[in-house]
Amino acid sequence: MTTQAPSLNYRFFSEFFKRFLPNSQAVSLAIILIVSFVLIYSLSSILMPVFASVIVAYLLEGLVDKTSRFGAPRLPSVYIVFCGFMACLGFLLFYLMPLVSQQAVELIQHIPEIINSAQTGVMRLPEIYPKIISETRIQEIMFAVQKELLTYGQNILTLSAASVVGIVTALIYLFLVPMMVFFFLKDKDLLISWFLQFIPKNRNLTVRVWKDVDIQLGNYVRGKFSEVFILWFVSYVTFATMDLNYAMLLAVLMGVQVIIPYIGATLVTFPVIAVAYFQWGLSGDDFMYIVIAYSIIQALDGVILVPVLFSEAVNLHAIAIIVAILFFGGLWGFWGVFFAIPLATVVKAVLSAWPRLGDTQLENS
Repeated sequence: MTTQAPSLNYRFFSEFFKRFLPNSQAVSLAIILIVSFVLIYSLSSILMPVFASVIVAYLLEGLVDKTSRFGAPRLPSVYIVFCGFMACLGFLLFYLMPLVSQQAVELIQHIPEIINSAQTGVMRLPEIYPKIISETRIQEIMFAVQKELLTYGQNILTLSAASVVGIVTALIYLFLVPMMVFFFLKDKDLLISWFLQFIPKNRNLTVRVWKDVDIQLGNYVRGKFSEVFILWFVSYVTFATMDLNYAMLLAVLMGVQVIIPYIGATLVTFPVIAVAYFQWGLSGDDFMYIVIAYSIIQALDGVILVPVLFSEAVNLHAIAIIVAILFFGGLWGFWGVFFAIPLATVVKAVLSAWPRLGDTQLENS
């Protein structure tokens, strides 16, 4: 009995390691993933400009490659793509963001009027539906809402007091990130050669996983940027044509909401409906037209844009997307939520390519 127990334990652990670490390439991939995660998690607050530059350079590399296919050498292609990137960054910083910030300030200034208008409408509910809701209950609800809004207002003031640090950080990012993006693009081959000397030579599995991740991430990023731009443009044209206040601000929210699947569409509904209600009220036809137009845009996004733009992208279950948002958002806050889907794509690619028990093809290759 005493000799069988150690034998069973050895067999159990042997089968365990064979299943999860079937060969040396799997060990190499596991080490690379663990070291990368530890470095990113521990150094994200210090080296965030570097990580951001690497991500932007990776996104622009596809454009450089496409430009090079037209016969242009790599260095001129880098200059062309980088100039286009700086032009888009200038449009974002000097036109779009000031306009959106101005409309956001105006909206915040009108929030008390919106609340009073909504409160007037809500206080009429006991008169219309006396058997369903009482005036005392309405007052309790309104008091709780006002208390929460007061808390949010205090938090905003606290953030405003620390805005000087945020401005300094943003200025550093605006100087460092474009400069590092340029050098990452220009010296790509040199940097990759330097990095590969730290990677084990037996890395066929790692290369296979990276190729899968590269394809899936490229499809996802291209599709997501196209979706953001199309939704922003269509929403702005629709809202501006219908004379909805804060059209640019709401259009930007409509575009950005697709970055956070499911949750973003729910959150952006409230400002659109609130602005339309404050501007026209429930009795006007314009309010219903805005609601209908907003519903059509969201429906077209889900029925047409997503299937067309992401037909070649990896399919992730809704539960996997929500878990990824919660997990990576808990680790890295906003940026974790922003990159939750690409990171989930990496996890799925690793799990799909991971060798199974008895798979000796990689070991022999």
